[in-house]
Amino acid sequence: MTGTLWLAWRQQRLLILAGTVLLALCTVWVAVRRADLMDAIGGYDLSRCKGWNGTCPPEPYEAMFDAAGGIRLLGTMGLLVPAAIGMFWGAPLIGRELESGTIKVALTQGAGLRSWFAARLGLAAVCAAVFSAGLAALTAWWWEPTANMLDGVYWHDPYILNTTGPAAVAAALFALAAGTAVGLLTRRTLPAMGITLGTVLATAAVLTFFRRDFVTPVDRVTAGMTPKQLIGSAWSAGYRYLTPDGRQHPLENCLFSGEELRRCMAEKGFSGRVHKVYPSSDYWTFQQIDTIVYLVLAVALVALTAVLLRRRTRLV
Repeated sequence: MTGTLWLAWRQQRLLILAGTVLLALCTVWVAVRRADLMDAIGGYDLSRCKGWNGTCPPEPYEAMFDAAGGIRLLGTMGLLVPAAIGMFWGAPLIGRELESGTIKVALTQGAGLRSWFAARLGLAAVCAAVFSAGLAALTAWWWEPTANMLDGVYWHDPYILNTTGPAAVAAALFALAAGTAVGLLTRRTLPAMGITLGTVLATAAVLTFFRRDFVTPVDRVTAGMTPKQLIGSAWSAGYRYLTPDGRQHPLENCLFSGEELRRCMAEKGFSGRVHKVYPSSDYWTFQQIDTIVYLVLAVALVALTAVLLRRRTRLV
């Protein structure tokens, strides 16, 4: 390891070592807790525990319910990792160099601007991807034995959907790129950290709260008063009433049950009910959307940073 890569390592090694230690501690914690979980649920048939309509024996139910708290805690850490990477790694990556003026020294040691930037950002990106992928794998590994179980953590919960799979890695790379760009633009580390935090959290919030607008739910239609199909592990998107011509009407038209519901449906000409759901297979659809959005934003921010970097360094 020589040249600009060696310089990047020397300047980022504390962050890299800290991330490695934290990931190792998380691995030990998850391994111990998952082993306890497997001991508690081993020998039980858990097929009946699946979905919101499941029924589960008391012993494995209590063990899975207890594990769900730890999984949510790990998922919360996963939600915060991109923001931490953007604040503490991305924002100072260039911003601190410009603020302190040490970029002058780096660029007078035979290091070209492009190679200096590529080495710093490249090393940070590789490490951010490794750390976020490791945490995502730990979350998925712990969650898998109790996935979509009664009263547990479901695939569409942000603790899982936002923190596992390729979307978790893409979110970390976006946060790093956002922090780097903001640090370059502000040339001040602390303001850059605050702006980066707001940007990363706002982007994650938009994708989380509006993600169902990007995918069309599946319609589960039941004729008349026929009992509705059990929801299982699907993600409910609400109910509608159906008329013979195929039009769907809001649930507020008949907020009754039993015989009152039957009369209301007959008076309004409703021929059935529609339950809009996202099946568990849509996990990968949402993952794909989040990953594409994050990666497109990351590439755009890196390109912007590369274009503006030369202009900014002339003013140093």
